[in-house]
Amino acid sequence: MKILAIDYGRAKLGLALAESKIAEPYSVIRYRDIKILREKLKEIIKKNRIDKVVVGISEGKMGEEARAFSLSLRKILSIPIDTFDETLTTQDAQKKAIEAGVKRKRRKGLEDAYAAAIILENYLDQYERAI
Repeated sequence: MKILAIDYGRAKLGLALAESKIAEPYSVIRYRDIKILREKLKEIIKKNRIDKVVVGISEGKMGEEARAFSLSLRKILSIPIDTFDETLTTQDAQKKAIEAGVKRKRRKGLEDAYAAAIILENYLDQYERAI
């Protein structure tokens, strides 16, 4: 099973993929129009033959927006959409990138994709049968 994780943000999404218990950062999508974003996600899902999507959900207002985003995906995709707690994943991603010696500029550009990878690995750890 191939899973796509999404770290939702108001202006950009971090994406990560996994076919096993190891998630890899995929890309960061910057957007202005949510309709165009949804179409771009549909293309990525088709191109990569994704079987399931996991959307990271935080607390507060951003959590509400991410939850609404995941519900909007359920309306346009014919694959399962799960949500998963993403609390502190961006900070964890930054720490891991620093420890790995990733330069600041590259780290800044991909931190959302790294956060999505952490969301996905945490999801896979909790739900071993997801893959």
